[in-house]
Amino acid sequence: MALTQVGQFKLQQRGAYVARTQFKYMDDNGRWLMSAQTSNELAAQDYTIDPGDLNVPDGAIVSYYLWVMAGYDVDGQKSFTYVKGKPNTAVYKSSGVTVAPHLELVQVGTA
Repeated sequence: MALTQVGQFKLQQRGAYVARTQFKYMDDNGRWLMSAQTSNELAAQDYTIDPGDLNVPDGAIVSYYLWVMAGYDVDGQKSFTYVKGKPNTAVYKSSGVTVAPHLELVQVGTA
């Protein structure tokens, strides 16, 4: 089964914490690696990120990873194929507090 192709991710940051976006991606040898991080993403704001800007290679299998300052990180449960320039956006919403953060996939579609 082919994975959904996306060109960017959007975070609706609604958690009561400071977060950063990172991506887990698979290299050509089948190893999962971590990308660079964004700068701080504050509550009540939306952020759109191109994984390539965080050093994810075009064509990689990728999943969203939410780094939570002074709290517990959250791993997105769905994988995608990152295709630079693809108009599809995976939209995630974060919520909760530092000791109990939550991340949910809202939709995948064109921005």
